[in-house]
Amino acid sequence: MRLLLDECLPEILTEWLPGWETKTVRELGWAGISNGELLRRAEAQFDLLLTADRRLRYQQNLRGRRLAVLVLPSNRLKVLRGMVPVLEAAMAKLEPGKPGQYLELAWPAEA
Repeated sequence: MRLLLDECLPEILTEWLPGWETKTVRELGWAGISNGELLRRAEAQFDLLLTADRRLRYQQNLRGRRLAVLVLPSNRLKVLRGMVPVLEAAMAKLEPGKPGQYLELAWPAEA
């Protein structure tokens, strides 16, 4: 699965998810572009967008997109590090190319 890491998340996540083909928005030179343009570009090259932007689903029409979106509850390293197993399990449930896949993960109980 090809994974795009949004610019609002720490890049170290790419190291914490070694089993995924991961690129970052910054690495691709896409930092600062609008969410609509980001989704358009990402959909052409990736299966999943990983973000912490909870407003995305309200600001963009995600209906019919083949790009799955997984929203994390935070971009704080301490929270994310403890969530890696939950994150990987959620990612494994998503089906690349299937329209309308959007999932928000909840805050872990110990955070």
